[in-house]
Amino acid sequence: MSDVEKHSTSRDSQLEDGSHVDAIQGIPADPDAHLSEEEIKKVDRKLLRRLDFMLIPWLCILYLLAFLDRTNIGNAKVAGLADDLHLKLPGQYNATLTIFFVSYSVFEPLTNVLLKKLRPSVFIPIIMILWGCSMTGMGFTYNYSGLLAARWFLGLAEAGLFPGINYYLSCWYKRSELGVRAAIFFSAAALAGSFGGLLAAAIEQMDGIGGLRGWQWIFVLEGLLTVVFGFASFWMVHDFPDDARFLTDDDRARVVRRLKLDQQSSAEHEEWKTSYLIAGLKDWKMWLGMVIYMGCDMPLYAFSLFLPTILQTSGWSNTTIRTQLLSVPPYAAAAVLTVVIGFVADRTQQRGLCNICVSLVGVVGFAMLIASTDPAIQYAGVFLGAAGIYPCISNTISWMANNTEGVYKRGVVLGFVIGWGNLNGIVSSNIYFHSPRFIEGHAVVLAYMTIFLFGGSLLMTTLLRIENKKRKEGKRDHRVEGKTSAETDKLGDARPDFFYTV
Repeated sequence: MSDVEKHSTSRDSQLEDGSHVDAIQGIPADPDAHLSEEEIKKVDRKLLRRLDFMLIPWLCILYLLAFLDRTNIGNAKVAGLADDLHLKLPGQYNATLTIFFVSYSVFEPLTNVLLKKLRPSVFIPIIMILWGCSMTGMGFTYNYSGLLAARWFLGLAEAGLFPGINYYLSCWYKRSELGVRAAIFFSAAALAGSFGGLLAAAIEQMDGIGGLRGWQWIFVLEGLLTVVFGFASFWMVHDFPDDARFLTDDDRARVVRRLKLDQQSSAEHEEWKTSYLIAGLKDWKMWLGMVIYMGCDMPLYAFSLFLPTILQTSGWSNTTIRTQLLSVPPYAAAAVLTVVIGFVADRTQQRGLCNICVSLVGVVGFAMLIASTDPAIQYAGVFLGAAGIYPCISNTISWMANNTEGVYKRGVVLGFVIGWGNLNGIVSSNIYFHSPRFIEGHAVVLAYMTIFLFGGSLLMTTLLRIENKKRKEGKRDHRVEGKTSAETDKLGDARPDFFYTV
């Protein structure tokens, strides 16, 4: 039995304000202590269903809108954006893709701190309204410089959503529950690809209405939709467990207890200290996590930004509408597999092995794209490529969240991992040049997935297994010698009784 479990059974004490907490660990009193084990499990399942219902659906919608807004420029390109703005291809078009990732990546590491300080119910709606306005503004650009400016501000405003939501979810769910929730949340990105193709095909039919081209209507309507959902988010996005208004006092205690007993302090208030930043920077897992994440995030953006162009030039499609529609099935398949892998990884707690196996599927897919000129084989390669990329995104983020303890430290680590991964979107934007084969682009994606995603995941799971073995053998027990229980708790994931998810 771990120290946490031992302390959880200790006698509750009463504080001066009358509240009851565990005498040693600060765990709220168990409101279900009088219930049988079967009744406790029933209450816990009911609580989990309530959390899922109140949190996950709305967050999925928000990320669907975010991914739709950042990647719909690919649909707009095949609908005539480049011709109407007289962009020099591929240089100026690729620059508009690149500038998004510069602002997006630079500000990402800062956003989780702002999320914690401003509260999710304030921070998330504000950034949504801002990026929705930027998106709408893209529909009224008439030259290259205007498009660049709009993409810059879009990246700046969107920077807080993905790392913020993953961090936010880790503050609600146990480590064995996070993966499938993160996968469902991220599957919205794949659904955005499917939905984006269908929506773009429909919106293009508005070409000429109000004096605007079809590609302009794509930006305007999708931007306004985001603004509407942004305002609604002031009421639909909830704060952290200790402040969430949809929970009763007993449910708040239950959420905090289940996280504490899972060796997490995510539901607690902490004041920001520079030491949290230093702790993250000194953690080798963060740096290796950055390597792994760049191995799936760069391919993600290469795939989502250029899929319409790849399909258009492969010979498989001869019309814009057909191109938009053909982009739907690969994304739909990727969405399903993302959720399946999230479920499997939660049940087995083998996140590294899931990354390793799934990445090989993507490697095969991009090898097919390089090796063959047959449109059917290339389309099959697109399916495998999507299947090898999307599940690894959410699984890698869950893996990092599982193995990083401490409210602000986890926020810092996730910010750096996700920010660095997205910075590699600059690479994604500048590797697809020579149509119709795009050999260089596919080869770079293949190298990223082989070296960084597959190789990095293999190294990470090996090192974590070695460290867990040392902790089981008592070789890290010296870290808690002479320390009080509170001091031991502050060690976070360095505690000898904290075992990593491999």
